[in-house]
Amino acid sequence: MEHERDLPERLSKPALRALASAGIQRLDQLADWRAADILKLHGMGRKGIDTLEQALAERGLSFKKAEA
Repeated sequence: MEHERDLPERLSKPALRALASAGIQRLDQLADWRAADILKLHGMGRKGIDTLEQALAERGLSFKKAEA
């Protein structure tokens, strides 16, 4: 794969560690997760979620929608 890790550089170190602990290294992996579940990870905050949502949108991706 060309980009082994393509998460936004502006994410905080705790947020990056939270994603790494969940095995997430690329933006496309986040499309399988709900934002609420990522927010529950230790070290992830609302600002990190907002940053990830923006980065996903720039790639035409989004978090998994909550099931009704």
